[in-house]
Amino acid sequence: MAWSQLYRGDGAVREVVLPDPPPWRTFPRPSLGKIFQPPEGLSDAVNAALCLRRPMLITGPAGSGKSTVIESVADELMLGPVLRWHVTSRSTLTDALYRYDVLGRIHAQQLQQSVDDIAPFLQLGPLGTALMPAKRPRALLIDEIDKSDLDLPSDLLEVLERGEFEIPELARYEKETVSIREWESGQQQPVARGRIRCAEFPFIVMTSNGERDFPAPFLRRCVRFTMPPPNSLVISQVVQAHLGKHPDSDAQLNELVQHFLERAERGEHLAIDQLLNAAYLLTGQAAPTGEQHARLTEQLLRELTRA
Repeated sequence: MAWSQLYRGDGAVREVVLPDPPPWRTFPRPSLGKIFQPPEGLSDAVNAALCLRRPMLITGPAGSGKSTVIESVADELMLGPVLRWHVTSRSTLTDALYRYDVLGRIHAQQLQQSVDDIAPFLQLGPLGTALMPAKRPRALLIDEIDKSDLDLPSDLLEVLERGEFEIPELARYEKETVSIREWESGQQQPVARGRIRCAEFPFIVMTSNGERDFPAPFLRRCVRFTMPPPNSLVISQVVQAHLGKHPDSDAQLNELVQHFLERAERGEHLAIDQLLNAAYLLTGQAAPTGEQHARLTEQLLRELTRA
């Protein structure tokens, strides 16, 4: 890529043309599954989870490729678009299963004074959509589950064991079957008597940064895998897959990779996507040099435990 000094800080107004973005920063965001480089042992863990119909719990530092695993599996096995549930401390199991806009329904009843219809005010959540009956399993990412409330992993157990759940508002609704929207889709699915039962258990990947412990009943129901620390071979494969060139054939790139590995070996917390950003900007014929190169290297490869 060509480094461009677009902003100069001189107050002069100018019209600029932005350079092409990195391949992984184009939108709509492309799937990274086709260029993902699985570490040793990951394919065995994935196949175990698929055969046992168990969720995976993948642990590793930020930027280690945990959330890309499911894209790789979904692409290769044609499981369709990945459903995503990004967990926070406020996340609840109900949010993941379905959303009900009760206030919107009351307001509509007051305005229309017509036949009541609950369907427009219900939507399946990402987990609820993944559990809808289908000929092929859906792929669901439950991202950063270690950020959840302490009770959420335990709350998930029954749903993940039974592969079904009930929407109480539909269980007592006058109509036997109601069609409700899927997560992030306009497609509707019929639900009878408020009960949803999966026909094929979804392929579920839960990610954790290793910041907390989980209860034993939860862990024993998961196939667990820990992402290994980066090594020279893995880093070289990742860089070549994303940038189309191997560090051994590019002196600038090789120097940057070795710098990254040396700092990682000293125990600094760095992510592979930081290296990719630095490699994209700081290598090539038009790359910055001298003090500017050093400043940008420090800027792009800042240790993650520091603000």
